Amino acid sequence: MSTAEAIDDAVFARFRELIYREAGIALTDMKKALLVGRLAGRLRELGLPSLESYYAIVSDPAATDERKRMLDRICTNETQFFRDGRQFQFLDERVFPLLEARADDGAPKRVRAWSAACSTGEEPYSLAMSLLARFPPETGWQVEVVATDLSTKVLRAAQAGLWPIDKAEDIPVRHRKAFMLKGTGTQTGKMKAGPELRNVVSFDRLNLNDDIYPVHGPFDFIFCRNVLIYFDLQSKIRVVTRLLDHLAPGGYLFLGFAETATGINDQLVSVGPNVYARAEPSV
Repeated sequence: MSTAEAIDDAVFARFRELIYREAGIALTDMKKALLVGRLAGRLRELGLPSLESYYAIVSDPAATDERKRMLDRICTNETQFFRDGRQFQFLDERVFPLLEARADDGAPKRVRAWSAACSTGEEPYSLAMSLLARFPPETGWQVEVVATDLSTKVLRAAQAGLWPIDKAEDIPVRHRKAFMLKGTGTQTGKMKAGPELRNVVSFDRLNLNDDIYPVHGPFDFIFCRNVLIYFDLQSKIRVVTRLLDHLAPGGYLFLGFAETATGINDQLVSVGPNVYARAEPSV
């Protein structure tokens, strides 16, 4: 079961409708091979003869856990520390000075960020490193990074905060020395997020296709990168609108390099490399 021919058009259409309804992910006909490849292992685990028999299981309204397992396998979870350095430079040069100026004017010394598709944790921990380096708690700043993802599998990995040591190459040296722990003994060849990072990052499952997002805003900026590319236009509009419900006026939305918010929501103004500012409400 390694080719697209292992699933006929009718069964693929049923999976496509189910996945769209559950997660907002729009699978094109070109994704047949991906669907077959991603689900083949689960069929072997369950001893099922075909994707049609698997569909009979996951389409059962009571099969909530199995649908989560299916979505875990469908989701693409490619990520890295400090991915797209231009956006972290934008944070450092444009966003952080505004937050500092706001505090100088008497606002609380608090920064809140949301990584809305956190995968295995590299993104939210990168944000936490950047924030803690610029806004250290010992100077009175409170930093919070909320990290969510659809996949329970990657969330478990993110919460563990443990990676192969070669991932360290993506982290600026000053951050790596300040916030990462190098494994020894049985953990040789690995690195772990240090306690300062763990204290400010929290993880939870969240489906961007849901009507209500169970996170507490507002956030000063939201990273939702390389997710909208899997949605059709109507799903993109819904997701961006819901994200804006949790973004502070004047806050920033960061998208992936192949994504745009142009034509999706008129509250957003392009201000940087796939970075959009939420316009202040008119008086």
